[in-house]
Amino acid sequence: MDAARVGVITFPGSLDDRDAARAVRLAGAQPVALWHADHDLQGVDAVVLPGGFSYGDYLRAGAISAAAPIMAEVKAAANAGLPVLGICNGFQVLCEAHLLPGALLRNVGLHFVCRDQRLRVDNADTAWTSDYSPGQEIVIPVKNADGRYTADDDTLKALESEGRVVARYLDLNPNGSLNDIAGITNEAGNVVGLMPHPEHAVESLTGPSTDGLGFFTSIIKRLVNA
Repeated sequence: MDAARVGVITFPGSLDDRDAARAVRLAGAQPVALWHADHDLQGVDAVVLPGGFSYGDYLRAGAISAAAPIMAEVKAAANAGLPVLGICNGFQVLCEAHLLPGALLRNVGLHFVCRDQRLRVDNADTAWTSDYSPGQEIVIPVKNADGRYTADDDTLKALESEGRVVARYLDLNPNGSLNDIAGITNEAGNVVGLMPHPEHAVESLTGPSTDGLGFFTSIIKRLVNA
């Protein structure tokens, strides 16, 4: 069987697209470079929206990228079941594109935060987290200035009651996110947004752990067994 093909979108200002592509490759899939101005997803089996500062975070983080030509294709495909992972800036884009609820605001204290962060995986049933166990604790880097997840009370209640909080911060909430939320999923479980960076924790030489690799091996197994 041919390797699964996972698209990684590059927006102007993306910083972690190559890191995401490397993580995809280490997980056993073929990364496919996708460009923000295109209208073609090239038949990929899943998509990653990487971290960075797309369009310089003008207007709001992720707001301009949410209107990029390729996002029309991503939205249609995601609504039809295509697995999509948004990391940091990618999470912001998914919220701005209304593929995920809520918004990412400036961090409490208005500081850029960069640290190795302990998380707990609360939902191991999504397309991107099935290689973890519910309640598993992992360590991956977090680096953001606009990482404070917020939503109205009804949205928070729905996320909690439906088990759609994917991961939470442990020990320290680095940005003031409500309910210590580090990542969420849509109702179908195919779209996941995560503020910390799993692609920076896939090799013991460079990461604080290899705990992030599970996000990428999860989707490969899901695609192979589909």
